[in-house]
This record gives sequence, C-alpha cells and structure tokens, in this order.
Amino acid sequence: MTERSPRSAASGWDSAYRGGPPPWDIGRPQAAFLRLADGAFTSPVLDCGCGTGEHALMLAERGFEATGVDLAATAIRLARQKAERRGLSVDLRVGDALDLAALGQTFASVVDSGVFHTFSDELRPVYVASLADVVRPGGTLHLLSFSELTPGDAGPRRVTQAELREAFCDGWSVEEITAERFEVTYGSPVDRPHAWLARIVRTSS
Repeated sequence: MTERSPRSAASGWDSAYRGGPPPWDIGRPQAAFLRLADGAFTSPVLDCGCGTGEHALMLAERGFEATGVDLAATAIRLARQKAERRGLSVDLRVGDALDLAALGQTFASVVDSGVFHTFSDELRPVYVASLADVVRPGGTLHLLSFSELTPGDAGPRRVTQAELREAFCDGWSVEEITAERFEVTYGSPVDRPHAWLARIVRTSS
C-alpha cells in the first residue's frame, strides 16, 4: 500500500491556502450542496475536507450541528475567522480525512466536496474505511467529485461512476449518482469541470 506522510500531506495542502484562495475555494458553497441544504441533511453533519468552511457554515446557519475537518491548518484558521464574523457556532478542527475516528464522534450526514478524487487507488479504501468509522448506520454521504467527462488532465484525477460504486460496494449503498458541475475560480460557467454528485448510505456498522 502506498504510504502517505501526514506531515508532508498537511504541508502541501496548507501551502495551497497560504498564497491566496486555491481554485476550489470559491467563497461560497458549491451549488450542488446548496440545493441539498433544505432536506437532505440530518444532524450532526461532518464537512470532511472542509477547507475554509463554507459548507459547514452554510449548514450551521440553517440550524444543523456542524463539524468541519481539514488537514490544512491555514484553511481551518480562515474558517474559524469566518464563523466568528458570521456569529456561527461550528466545530472546526485540523484533522486527517484518513483518520476520522480521531474526531471521537459519529455523524448522520457527511459532505465530501472534492476529497475522494484526491486519493490514489491505494488510499481510496483507507478513506472509505475512515468514513465508515464515523458515519452511523443509515447515515448519508453526499460526495461531489470530478468526473471523467472533464476534458484534459489538469487538476485532480477524474472519477467514473463505476469507480464510485466499486469503492463503496461493502457496507454502503450507492443510491444515486447525478451529473453536476464543479464550481471553481477559473474559466467561465460553461467551462466548469464536470462532476458526479453521489448519495451514498451507510448500511452496516
């Protein structure tokens, strides 16, 4: 299995935020999750790989108990500043998506906005197992990833529907996968990367 140094990974992600907003940090929630906000989530909610916290903050604003975790300390610092400015109570922590059990709690809903597609084939099952440690039976993962329909090879790797179904074949039920667009800070709306939005339910503990 490919080993990943948590320290080097944290440094790499942190550097993406120190030079200004990275391409995925659009300063608002992804439209796909905005549409889901009223009805698709149950507290407590985990925003896994929360970056500067827009999804966790959106959910807290709607009355959900929200936790955000990210490997990048700079992103969490910025997220906490946003929460303070907006008067929102959100649990924002530096932590590893590959070791979510370290959070010491479980969740009924999870947001994954562009996390799954960052992992290698070897680390995908580690990530899925990490999610399984914290998602309650019957809990729902809402996952947004780049799809293979995005042309070129710039940015993160592309993910197919078949890969999503394979990754979550044991202890999960992939209930729905729909076509979406990933909002980024570059290009025009028509050039936005293609994405898959998956609704995945935890079926066993």
